[in-house]
Amino acid sequence: MKGLSLRERLIDPRSPDRRPRRAAYILPTLFTSGNVFLGFVAILQCFEGALLAQSGNFGPNDHFALAAKSIGFAVFFDGLDGRIARMTNTVSDFGREMDSLADVITFGIAPAILAFVWGVQFAAPLQSPDIASHLIRFGYFAAFFYLICGAARLARFNVQTNPKPKNPGRPDRKYFVGMPIPAAAAFVAAVVFFLDSAPLRDLTVSITWLAAVGILGLLMVSTWRYPSFKQLSVSKPRSPLVFIVLASIIFLISGWPHVVLLLMSLTYALSGIVIRVSGIIRRRIRKAPPAAQPEHQVG
Repeated sequence: MKGLSLRERLIDPRSPDRRPRRAAYILPTLFTSGNVFLGFVAILQCFEGALLAQSGNFGPNDHFALAAKSIGFAVFFDGLDGRIARMTNTVSDFGREMDSLADVITFGIAPAILAFVWGVQFAAPLQSPDIASHLIRFGYFAAFFYLICGAARLARFNVQTNPKPKNPGRPDRKYFVGMPIPAAAAFVAAVVFFLDSAPLRDLTVSITWLAAVGILGLLMVSTWRYPSFKQLSVSKPRSPLVFIVLASIIFLISGWPHVVLLLMSLTYALSGIVIRVSGIIRRRIRKAPPAAQPEHQVG
């Protein structure tokens, strides 16, 4: 067994086509189950946080903070289950369907509930009855819009074998078509975590927040190109620069988690917009006719 890779160690010796052992398929499923559990915890903590704020405690809310942290750790687990499945050659239709269902719960329902309860529910009572009613209904719509766009994004990802973004990049690079739902959920969690999980109480800030949630939904169902890090493999040798960058990111997160996590999620959310806009600008510059040179008269 010495010197064998993880995939080779998991091969069933009795299998004529060198398939992995049955027990090997449970490895990525365990991470997917952890993803579901963290989403379940996030939903429960949203309810607990709402009850705490309803009692008059509008300061930093530990329940909202735990909900945001649960979503953040779920993003980490979501990146591991698929990578482990590919490393162990245990990719299966069941695993893909299980992963999609887990993503709907953890990155769809949980962030939608957190976005509404934290960002709308306790800003509405400060307004007049008419404004409060409209704000609550707009909050319901924004949260549902985020959820349905995330579900559509996952369904599109499942049925398309080789999706092409509207603005394709280099053929040797991998890209996501539209913003991945874990990244959208990470943005929601990072904003709540950055603002110390205290529920929003200002009408303008609440409306701005719901607009941002709606934009996340649009980015998920868009066909714009988003960077993918699937080409990065921990089993392959990398340059020292990659190690230095990863170590620096871990150090920055440990020292300034609120600011760094927000900047990382915001940068990724804006990356698709920047790539799209820059591509449009470059195409227009290439199509622009050359400026006419003035004629010089002789004599």
